[in-house]
Amino acid sequence: MATAVPSLPPGHTINEYRFERLLGVGGFGLTYLATDQNLHLPVAIKEYLPSEIAHRDEDSSIHPSSDEHRATFDWGLTRFLDEARTLAAFHHPNIVRVMRFFQANATAYMVMEFVQGASLSEWVKTRRPVDQQAIERIIVPLVEGLDTIHHAGYLHRDVKPGNIYIRADGSPVLLDFGAARATRGGGELTAVVSPGYAPVEQYSESSHQGPWSDLYAIGGVMYWLVTGNKPVDATARLRDDPQPPARRVGDASLYSPAFLDAIDWALQPDDRLRPRSADEFLRRLRGSVAPVVRGDHTVTLPLRAAIDDTPTVPTAPQPAGAATGDVPPVLMQTMTGFTGLTLDREQLKQVEAALAIHVGPLAGVLVRKAAKIHMSMEALIEAVATEVDDDADRAAFRKAVKGLSGKTQPATQPSRPNGDVPTQVAAQRFDMAVLDKAEKRLAQHIGAIAHVVVKRAAMKARDVSELYLIIADEIADPVDRKAFVKKAISAADRG
Repeated sequence: MATAVPSLPPGHTINEYRFERLLGVGGFGLTYLATDQNLHLPVAIKEYLPSEIAHRDEDSSIHPSSDEHRATFDWGLTRFLDEARTLAAFHHPNIVRVMRFFQANATAYMVMEFVQGASLSEWVKTRRPVDQQAIERIIVPLVEGLDTIHHAGYLHRDVKPGNIYIRADGSPVLLDFGAARATRGGGELTAVVSPGYAPVEQYSESSHQGPWSDLYAIGGVMYWLVTGNKPVDATARLRDDPQPPARRVGDASLYSPAFLDAIDWALQPDDRLRPRSADEFLRRLRGSVAPVVRGDHTVTLPLRAAIDDTPTVPTAPQPAGAATGDVPPVLMQTMTGFTGLTLDREQLKQVEAALAIHVGPLAGVLVRKAAKIHMSMEALIEAVATEVDDDADRAAFRKAVKGLSGKTQPATQPSRPNGDVPTQVAAQRFDMAVLDKAEKRLAQHIGAIAHVVVKRAAMKARDVSELYLIIADEIADPVDRKAFVKKAISAADRG
């Protein structure tokens, strides 16, 4: 656990800036209120100080905690300066303005405008319910600001009520770019998570993040403004989504159906079903994107997706006490294609598990769609294999499902007992509450694939401690892996 790092004391000066007080602490640095003594203006200054790997010396300078962390510290410092340089080029009234950046104390500093006002979290307390027009006056300028960021090749990655300020004139401004990262260059993005507002792809360093990730957070903010409730954590929405759609719970006297549909569109757990750009989302708010009815509520999709997509197959009723949590609803029935034959659902689940290793939580969606249009398991496997980009990974996927044939069953054959074999075995060896807790903890490090990893580990482990030791092997970073095991086993021992 990181120890508290002392901030610069009030009255400390660097160049023309006098530091007044600490405003906030984050994983990447500290933010201060300071005074520009030349211009006699208040400013906010962010100091690069990654507390997990660095410390402050008595002379106020910042240094890596050990030689082992030197490369990481230097890499982060370079990124901090690169991002400050990029953000300084943004000139948008609803994005906090970076005025200057410089190096001192063996670290770097970013000087930003000091925004006087209230966070959206505070502002809304005396204004509920907030009607559609008031929300649009906040959200539209912010999305336009995000569009500027996205076109420059950056993501904010931490849009939430606490990072949105409302100025005295009522205009919104997006703050805190400490988690902002470039989308270009092919490198991994660090996992940044604000539960409820972060999409599932931000739970993993290697997941495909893009403008749709920030738009999920925007949808989360809108959902919170409309309902008064923070959205359900994205990792809990991948199976049997418990979050009621805005279209169903939003006050019809305050919000139009199209407005509520836009919220549900942005909040789709599957990023492929979300708007791909800020401009596309804004066009939806202006009524130029088609709605598609799915299940018991309307989900808004872009016109192209509405044409390409096929209706969702309804879920068959389940017997009382059925353990449906491990299988997507559409796989809890036998899947009927256009030929009058059904694909074996246990084989479909095996294909999904093998595919999830390479494409993550999208595997369920891809298998579901393929099962609607392909006549055999062989054809389905070939179809979903094209979704794996890397040749070696595609070959590994095909090898993993090689034993599955085009086996079919009569369409009238009743469903088999609930749950796939691995899930049944895992449930017999461990209490499901233990497995669910392990999955949630592991998902913070590796994303939604944690579901598959935990289930497999449960088939081998002799006790809870061994379960955590097995699943910890999937965490790449050795420090994170060690901390995960220590914390998880300690919690397990406490019961």
